[in-house]
Amino acid sequence: MAKNFKDLTEREILAVAISLEEEDGRIYGEFAEGLRQNYPVTAKLLEEMQAEESEHRTRLIETYRSRFGEHIPLIRRQDVKGFVSRPAVWLVEPIGPGAVRKSIESMESETRRFYTLALQRVTDASTRQLLGDLAEAEAKHTAAADSIEKQITQDIKRDEDEAYRRTIVLQFIQPGLAGLMDGSVSTLAPLFAAAFATHKSWDAFLVGLAASIGAGISMAFAEALSDDGSLTGRGRPMVRGAVTGVMTTAGGLGHTLPFLIANFRVAFTVAVVVVAVELGVISWVRQHYMETPLLRAALQVVLGGVLVFAAGILIGNS
Repeated sequence: MAKNFKDLTEREILAVAISLEEEDGRIYGEFAEGLRQNYPVTAKLLEEMQAEESEHRTRLIETYRSRFGEHIPLIRRQDVKGFVSRPAVWLVEPIGPGAVRKSIESMESETRRFYTLALQRVTDASTRQLLGDLAEAEAKHTAAADSIEKQITQDIKRDEDEAYRRTIVLQFIQPGLAGLMDGSVSTLAPLFAAAFATHKSWDAFLVGLAASIGAGISMAFAEALSDDGSLTGRGRPMVRGAVTGVMTTAGGLGHTLPFLIANFRVAFTVAVVVVAVELGVISWVRQHYMETPLLRAALQVVLGGVLVFAAGILIGNS
């Protein structure tokens, strides 16, 4: 059961402080590791802050030993009422300096409040001095977090931002675009073949639904099994697979859902409009993220879509 802060002894206060500094140091290390590839300069700053946390912990342990001996009781932040739960943002990939800055500001502010309150409970002069010094150090860390993005030059920031953009493209945009293209184009043939073969909206809808879900599952497995991302920098296979699968299914469902309209002609007209919008979106994404000239992207996507669309209509009318 968590204890109230006012019930902590000086021995327990020091034990909590040691635990806080150790946890904060590990979090700095996790942030540094998460930013190392795309933000090396920022990662170095975080490693320096981690080293400072380690020094704080060492000073606290020395003070504890001099007063209470070798055994340090296991009491953590979650064992004391009043501490706020910390979301594990360092587990989210990829992570940027902005999220790190906000997390550090919150973390250091909480630790500083702890030291300020601890000063009111501790009577030993040397311990009070140490806690006061650490409270000031945490305040400096908060200020450093606030200026973490200002401490790097514009050239370095531009390079790091470009590296971060490449990571987003490799891990999310590229697999999502592949899925959207496959779902939007490959499902056209079975959907419109069924539509023109039966002239029934519901039958066309069922075929389109099956084709969309089947294509999504297939593409998800294909992407997840393509590589583990360790050499290509494409991130976790399961995440890429999920992104590809969802976007493939979404691409197919976009022009399938209009066939829920009972009137076949109306459903067909709406579906064609949706297909045009889908191909336009794909062309824009390729131009914006893949640096493909818009005209070339549109011609490539539209040509492929028209060929598959025509194949479906021809088969359906045969």
